Amino acid sequence: MSSDNGTRMTGATSLVKSLEHAGVEVMFGIPGGAILPAYDPIFDSPIRHILVRHEQGAGHAATGYAQATGRVGVCIATSGPGATNLVTPLADAQMDSVPLVAITGQVASAAIGTDAFQEADIRGITMPVTKHNYLITDPRDIPRAIAEAFHIASTGRPGAVLVDIAKDALQHQTEFQWPDSISLAGYNPVTVPDSQAVRDAAALIAQSHNPVLYVGGGVIKANAHKELMQLAQLTGAPVVTTLMARGAFPDSHHQHLGMPGMHGTVAAVTALQKADLLITLGARFDDRVTGKLSSFAPHAKVIHADIDPAEIGKNRVADIALVGDLANTITALIPAIQAEFKKSQPDLTAWWTQVNSYRERFPLGYDHPADGTLSPQFVIERLGKIAGPEAIFVAGVGQHQMWASQFINYENPRTWLNSGGLGTMGYSVPAAMGAKVGAPDKVVWAIDGDGCFQMTNQELVTCAINKIPIKVAIINNESLGMVRQWQTLFYNERYSNTDLHSKRIPDFAKLAEAMGCVGLRCESRDDVDRTIAQAMEINDQPVVVDFSVHRDAMVWPMVAAGTSNDDIVVARSLAPIWDSQEL
Repeated sequence: MSSDNGTRMTGATSLVKSLEHAGVEVMFGIPGGAILPAYDPIFDSPIRHILVRHEQGAGHAATGYAQATGRVGVCIATSGPGATNLVTPLADAQMDSVPLVAITGQVASAAIGTDAFQEADIRGITMPVTKHNYLITDPRDIPRAIAEAFHIASTGRPGAVLVDIAKDALQHQTEFQWPDSISLAGYNPVTVPDSQAVRDAAALIAQSHNPVLYVGGGVIKANAHKELMQLAQLTGAPVVTTLMARGAFPDSHHQHLGMPGMHGTVAAVTALQKADLLITLGARFDDRVTGKLSSFAPHAKVIHADIDPAEIGKNRVADIALVGDLANTITALIPAIQAEFKKSQPDLTAWWTQVNSYRERFPLGYDHPADGTLSPQFVIERLGKIAGPEAIFVAGVGQHQMWASQFINYENPRTWLNSGGLGTMGYSVPAAMGAKVGAPDKVVWAIDGDGCFQMTNQELVTCAINKIPIKVAIINNESLGMVRQWQTLFYNERYSNTDLHSKRIPDFAKLAEAMGCVGLRCESRDDVDRTIAQAMEINDQPVVVDFSVHRDAMVWPMVAAGTSNDDIVVARSLAPIWDSQEL
């Protein structure tokens, strides 16, 4: 493609050629006035363009593609409302460190700032929710901006980058020049950790008696799951994986305690509280994990490894900072720890006895409703068993998201996709679409709530037309379930505006059929396996299964917002399971 250099072409053709040079194979978008010049060369490009039904769907699809593949996701939209409809997926991708490049059209450069038709200052609007962004008014700048955008999005801590291009820049002639190299003043991510810090960390690990490997989504972003396994086996320490790290370490491994946080396992939450050392890998001490920050892991020293130096000390002071790519960091740590262990290796027997007692006393579980209605946890558990650990599961946000993180066993990275940081309802269906495009040979299940599903289900039309056979499990409790749970527990069962009536309107099976999908319904425990198996057999079109589940099922365990992790509860009584003597 280097033969393109020096060729005269329009800015629009330059844009498409630049995307080809960047290695783009697929993008998700919708044309409109300001971006229309770009859609003419897209017509002749080998890049697959998938026409979505809403720009939000384009953004989430690009995110799902990126999360499933590790490659940069690409979405494209026009100016004004087209661009503003991308704000949520941009914020979502940025919060979850997903490499995303969004291309938007802008009104002609002479009209910028005049409140022209479909004008919005999308660069200003998205500045707080992107890693970087551009406004291009000169067509000569297009190749450089695209090259830089992909570099910034995919290196260091991945994130979202927006490239906004004025319509006249797309229309004018230019000489194409793809840059041979990229050098950005002030942008030089550190990829190799400081060697002295590595030695200090190894020494601290060798002195620790109650260590925990606190694993965040950065391990998956760095493709460092194999290195993590080596580190875990070497140290023998308990491992917890955050919501964004599910699959980074196999659930079946005996060292794995599950997920920490607001709805984490008692073993994971309590092990963090009782630890004397947190070996923190690509995690950010999010409030959903720490609970009341001042009471989080009060006796623990902290080794914090992250590629983003801004995370070090942001929420919790680190005793030792390891700034660098996690694969490089763990690779450097292993021989340093081995050297320390030759001098003295801690005995973790007592620690494991303590941790195992948490695991044995408070395993994850659920009850089948006394009235015979369907348990949502059972549905999700069976879905995980039948689809298997090679499938990709994409959750919406709310109770079903938490149950999917708890009751499906994740053995591999990039098999669990969700909106962790922003908590975006409507994420699941379009993200599953993107994941299936990126991993066409994988079974992809969107696990969605009836509330989330009604926000972006129009992308099933996109899936049907483009032969993207995702499978959707709607966990239908006819409610905004997580909000209803909080109303039950904290608002005296005053259910203000959480009743969706969605077991009556709409009929999800018929809606699916209307959108070119297969629609199924399941209402009884005896039919769950058969219905899932039926959905698994359909691989030439999307399938939607409406699981009518018990309305008042709740997510346990739970650490109420603003409370200490020591106050974790496992039942509606909200009585903490630990008293001061036990802790």
